[in-house]
Amino acid sequence: MTSLHFRRAVSADIPAMQVIRLAVKENVLNNPARVPAQLYQDYLDQLGRGWVCEQQGKIIGFSYAASADASIWALFVSPEAEGKGAGAPLLRLATDWLFSQGHQKVTLGTAAHTRADRFYAKQGWLRGDMKDAVEVIYTLERPQE
Repeated sequence: MTSLHFRRAVSADIPAMQVIRLAVKENVLNNPARVPAQLYQDYLDQLGRGWVCEQQGKIIGFSYAASADASIWALFVSPEAEGKGAGAPLLRLATDWLFSQGHQKVTLGTAAHTRADRFYAKQGWLRGDMKDAVEVIYTLERPQE
């Protein structure tokens, strides 16, 4: 298996991240206009921070942490790279950064009864209430030192 490389996202990564976001099979973005390139850019430094995972120089996944509400704004892996080990480290990079910023709890929302739903539970996140008819909320408490 080819090794994975994780690094902080930069502006030049945004087109590849958009391709991945539109290619996913779950949590499909029905209206791509709702998440324009400028929003990705804003989350790089102003609203939070982002990371990418590369395999053989190709971006296969990304995550974003939102600092204002201590949430995971995005975690997506290209369909052909699912199950290859990119998701958990991308999630950890985002949560570790939010904890390093002083947040005591991190939240995220995902569609219920999906692979993502099971993934977050497996990562140790606490499954909470349904936000609406589709989305479930997860929380992760800052580890005790």
